[in-house]
Amino acid sequence: MSSNKNFEKLSDFLKNFNIEFSISVDDLEKFSEDTSLFKIRPTVIIFPKSKNDISKILKFVNQNKNYKITGRSAGTDMSGGPLTDSIVLSFTKYFNNIISINSENKESIVEPGVFYRDFEKETLKHNLLLPTFPASREICALGGMISNNSGGEMSLNYGKTENYILSLESVLSNGEIVNFEKKTIEEVEKFINSEDEYFKKSLEYKIYKEILELVSDPKNTEIINRNKPVVSKNSSGYFVWNILSEENGKKFFDLSKLIVGSQGTLAMVTKIKLKLITPKKYSKMMMIYIKDIHQLGKIRNVVMKYKPETFESYDDHTFKVAIRFLPAFIKSIFSKDGNVNIFKLAFSFWKEFILVLSFGLPKLFLLVNFTSDDEKELEKDIENCNLEIINDFKNIKTQLIETDFEKEKYLNMRRESFNLLRKKSGDLHTAPFIDDIIVPGEKLEEFLIDLVPVLDKYKLLYTIAGHVGDGNLHIIPLMNFTDKKIREENIQTIKDCSHEVYDLIKKYHGSITGEHNDGLIRTPFLNEMYDEEMLEIFRKIKNIFDENNILNPGKKVAINSDLNKEFENNLKFIK
Repeated sequence: MSSNKNFEKLSDFLKNFNIEFSISVDDLEKFSEDTSLFKIRPTVIIFPKSKNDISKILKFVNQNKNYKITGRSAGTDMSGGPLTDSIVLSFTKYFNNIISINSENKESIVEPGVFYRDFEKETLKHNLLLPTFPASREICALGGMISNNSGGEMSLNYGKTENYILSLESVLSNGEIVNFEKKTIEEVEKFINSEDEYFKKSLEYKIYKEILELVSDPKNTEIINRNKPVVSKNSSGYFVWNILSEENGKKFFDLSKLIVGSQGTLAMVTKIKLKLITPKKYSKMMMIYIKDIHQLGKIRNVVMKYKPETFESYDDHTFKVAIRFLPAFIKSIFSKDGNVNIFKLAFSFWKEFILVLSFGLPKLFLLVNFTSDDEKELEKDIENCNLEIINDFKNIKTQLIETDFEKEKYLNMRRESFNLLRKKSGDLHTAPFIDDIIVPGEKLEEFLIDLVPVLDKYKLLYTIAGHVGDGNLHIIPLMNFTDKKIREENIQTIKDCSHEVYDLIKKYHGSITGEHNDGLIRTPFLNEMYDEEMLEIFRKIKNIFDENNILNPGKKVAINSDLNKEFENNLKFIK
């Protein structure tokens, strides 16, 4: 949005409809960043109070081609997804209501600006849980979880956010308010064959008709099936694989599956209907410490036989970060209200210090959590798994975690390492650019053996954490972007290292992002995941929903046909 005249037009419109907005320096600065590499200053922040506000705003933006609009919830995205130099539509101020929780049906209706931590507190009162929370569970909101198709430690057993969506109330690019949910093919065909001439002129009609034609075309079906990722988690591209389904001989069509993970590029979600789960009654954790990364694959295979609920990991670099910033780490985990006995909590790490003295510093720390509604069955599984590992492997150590306190300590060491790095690294800045790679779990050991030399070749200072069970790794390098010469060298490293790592991903039939989505950092690399015919299908989907490209442009579908040029342009926004 370039000229003052253009902004005056928008300002007059917002004032006329009494829609709250801000152009304060503090707000523009706050909304300039997420947790990615990038910083982009928006022109205005709008705080809508209702779906009708959003409808009016999108109608205005769609008719005034100088504007673009990007939705934002908590801003914890690591890919640059909610960043724009135009309009930010912020949801956390007013769209923050938990409308209902139905214990009997295990369902909830909620708005996108609700923080996950607040939602979980309420669902647990009903002994219910949304199990797809990411590591940023304490600071993320549900809108972002929907937008990115979030997953996390429990996704090993329960899948990703897409599996829990029952319907999505959404506002389309032209301001139409619609509800996307699962329909039978017969219902969709009846919809499309409507004789209502007014309805047939609507964008909703166009979307149903053209998306059904797109995914039903045999030629496109072959392209879609050929490009389907073989990994258990994927947040790259549009999820065309999920639109059509078949259950008990009946065919279904569900556009909510396409909206999930689309990073606000297809519609603005205003209300979410979710299904929930009942957590298992009992849980117990085992730690496995390994020095030789070559053992990982076989250890993983043993553990997976016992069907853990979660199977997490972090490396020696992550452990060193936690120890280096121990007081800050302890406060971030255990002191939500600011009151904590630092010395008492620091003492809880005595086992780790003894471990390092007697065993040496492990290369990988594996956290395996078992759950069951049958306590005896749980005890048997964890005991048998522990015995099998001890008997079959040398130069490893295991530990059964006895208290909830210790369990949370280890889980949060894994969850909080990224936030500690962001806050405590001086001139070094977290650089999430290969932060969410995934390969088939059974290939993880082989992949890591190929990957580490690539990372070391670029002399990266990095941490590795992630989800061992499904082969999903979060690699966070630390880089200096303040010194001009070093900045240029590091930007070149980002370019070169990205290509090498994604070449490896292709070799192992993985995905460039399992949970964190494409955003600014990975959209230019979609051709590393998909062939040109698949990218063309993505472009068609974007055009069907958003012909004027007003919704979060440059995410999921590149602006430039030359993807190298797209990447070069995005790198200009590195902080």
